[in-house]
Amino acid sequence: MQIPFFDHTPAAPKICGITSYEDALRTIESGAGALGFNFYPPSPRSIPEEADLSWIAKLKKDYPDIALVAVVVNPDESLLARLREAICFDAIQFHGDETPEFCATEGEKFAHWIKALRVRAESDLSRVTDYMTPFLLLDAAVPGAYGGSGHTIDWNLASGFVASHTERRVILAGGLNPGNVAEAVATVRPHAVDVASGVESTPGEKDSVLVRELIAAAMAV
Repeated sequence: MQIPFFDHTPAAPKICGITSYEDALRTIESGAGALGFNFYPPSPRSIPEEADLSWIAKLKKDYPDIALVAVVVNPDESLLARLREAICFDAIQFHGDETPEFCATEGEKFAHWIKALRVRAESDLSRVTDYMTPFLLLDAAVPGAYGGSGHTIDWNLASGFVASHTERRVILAGGLNPGNVAEAVATVRPHAVDVASGVESTPGEKDSVLVRELIAAAMAV
């Protein structure tokens, strides 16, 4: 089965850091193409590894066209096995310091996999070709943070990368919100955008008004 988020560019935004069924429903109803579920314990948006994931499985059953993505940072095998066994994630997103070999081996156990790269300068993009996936997420490089920092990346740098790597489907992240997402999309022309903190009332709780405004702005470009 094809899922629009993976198969069509531009794709409707991915809203990351979903922590409740209610937020997930409101986000889907607002027009999101993908939802991200964080399994990195230090994050304020994290879902505990031992948590009941049946609500996510229900989302997959009720909304099969919406991409559900498990976001991990340097995961161990027990977490990876738990996510596979849940049978509700369309993709896994590696957001840590995972090697290309690790991502290829573990990523192929899911229908799709995404590699997130923290970008500060052009040199940070030099290792991109080592990751054998068409889906790359470009995020801001902030010391001590694995995403969700609220900082933007250099959109011109990202634009150059998108233009010169047409074989890749680039997901733009980092500091996006309803006020700047249209400019970001117009500048970078990514496959999709990914937003977490920019549409929250508090960490881990989405503001449905901000979600709707962001998705409308991103898709209007």
